[in-house]
Amino acid sequence: MQTYKDKTELIEAIKKTYRFYDNEFDGIKEDEKNRDAPGIDKTPSQNISYQLGWTGLLLRWESDEKGGIEVKTPTSEYKWNNLKGLYQSFYDQYGSYHLAEQRELLQKQVNEIIEWIESLDHETLFTPEQRQWATTPAKWPVWKWVHINTVAPFKNFRTQLRKWKKETGTD
Repeated sequence: MQTYKDKTELIEAIKKTYRFYDNEFDGIKEDEKNRDAPGIDKTPSQNISYQLGWTGLLLRWESDEKGGIEVKTPTSEYKWNNLKGLYQSFYDQYGSYHLAEQRELLQKQVNEIIEWIESLDHETLFTPEQRQWATTPAKWPVWKWVHINTVAPFKNFRTQLRKWKKETGTD
């Protein structure tokens, strides 16, 4: 897994991978957003809904903990052994939005994540057990949670979108 020396590197990686990811939606028409493609497990709408769900959870975990609310990850309704149900809840929550609205909402959430990272000191971001919601048996620091919910899927899902475009002839 990629690592970062400081929050500036992490923020730059988020900005860069998000920009490339978002650009993959250019040229996808509204009436194509729910179109399946062979060998691709998510439609474009599901793809971005997944991202909206996870980036939203990341922001909610932090907000809840700061507000004194006990955080249950991934959510109080879904446990780690029911991620399929969680993903479906993302598709249900965001799938009715127009693709342009989904893109705007994700841009907003990415900006909020960047602002949040900018507000953290190095220790909070890079030392394990600095947030209750990030304290797991794996002892991941906050940056790793941010990475696996932003940079990593922005890269991986960009590839899926490219394959979707090729399979559907929309590229």
